[in-house]
Amino acid sequence: MKTVADRFLEYVKHHTTSDETSSCCPSTPEQMDFALFLAQECKEIGLCNISVDKNGYLMALLPSNTTKPLPTVGFIAHMDTSPDAFGKNVSPNIIENYDGKEIHLKGITLSPSEFPSLLSYKGQTLITSDGTTLLGADDKAGIAEILTAMQYLTKHTEIVHGNIMIAFTPDEEIGKGADLFNVSAFGADFAYTIDGGKIGELEYENFNAARANITIQGKSVHPGTAKNAMVNAGLIAAEIISAFPPLQTPSHTEGYEGFFHLCSCKSSVSQAILSYIIRDFETASFFNRKQFIENLIAEKNKKYQNRISLTIYDEYQNMLSQLQDKPYIIDLAKNAMLQCGITPIIQPIRGGTDGARLSFMGLPCPNLFTGGHNFHGPYEYIPISSMEKAVEMIVCICKNIVLNF
Repeated sequence: MKTVADRFLEYVKHHTTSDETSSCCPSTPEQMDFALFLAQECKEIGLCNISVDKNGYLMALLPSNTTKPLPTVGFIAHMDTSPDAFGKNVSPNIIENYDGKEIHLKGITLSPSEFPSLLSYKGQTLITSDGTTLLGADDKAGIAEILTAMQYLTKHTEIVHGNIMIAFTPDEEIGKGADLFNVSAFGADFAYTIDGGKIGELEYENFNAARANITIQGKSVHPGTAKNAMVNAGLIAAEIISAFPPLQTPSHTEGYEGFFHLCSCKSSVSQAILSYIIRDFETASFFNRKQFIENLIAEKNKKYQNRISLTIYDEYQNMLSQLQDKPYIIDLAKNAMLQCGITPIIQPIRGGTDGARLSFMGLPCPNLFTGGHNFHGPYEYIPISSMEKAVEMIVCICKNIVLNF
């Protein structure tokens, strides 16, 4: 039987970076290759009803081994890695009996002074990249943990469980992971994404999210004869940017505090394009943030003769509204953690997961830890013991469904 570390070390070598400029699904062909590879893994484990659809979504079933009527639980992870950092030719680095000191990789140093979380894992075995790429624990650790748990259940037939569905999805990192997810085909009553960070994370609240795109049309005239003629779109963009509250940005907020985030600014005299994301946990303040931008652009259009266009669209919503009347889903995960000796860390997600969108598509879906740290960059690392605990937790959730229904 492969260990969770064996699987993870194998999976991270598959290049699956997603591409936000692509209109295909999956956005890169390597993700489809990885899906087909994982389908073979599912077959070898003994899962059934294995499918990979034309968009790269893999689904499989571990059938119930009891006649007791039980809800079907699902476990979901994503196959792609973030385009924020280079993800090809990942070379994992294994550090046994970590001594609590600096870890020197190629061109970078993973230091406890910068990343104090490292000190929590002194004496444990860590996996990092070699420093030139991300590692890919987000979310290949989740895939490895789910499949290792499924294999454990197939080998230990004395453990009674209901139907268990698993799914591995493409393009989560570019916000498209749930776009073509077939909830009815999946057939689970509820599910968990295994896509969180450090050991113990249990998340069932996330930001409400929207994007605002602002386009400013200027008027380009030779600067030598520009008086009373030129309209500099870049200067109008600067004026709009400076009108946003300076302390309501990601670098000044935490916990349940929302923000405006300027993602990109492309400007010239003739045209400027601003892209903002809007985030807030509370529905009312989320609405007020969108209204603030609408009012601001209306004001600037009066000043600049309607040279500014604005589009705002919602990206995802806070999953709490879909889970607060189903506390048993949270309790199953929390109690499983406690039984495995894990302290649950219940906190809001300052971002979003596929689970947030799936929850609004009829599949209640909180997010659970993988054990990884410092995702989306070369400082990423994961303790093997945390992955092993994730496997134990998944198995325990499946056991507890039998006891609680």
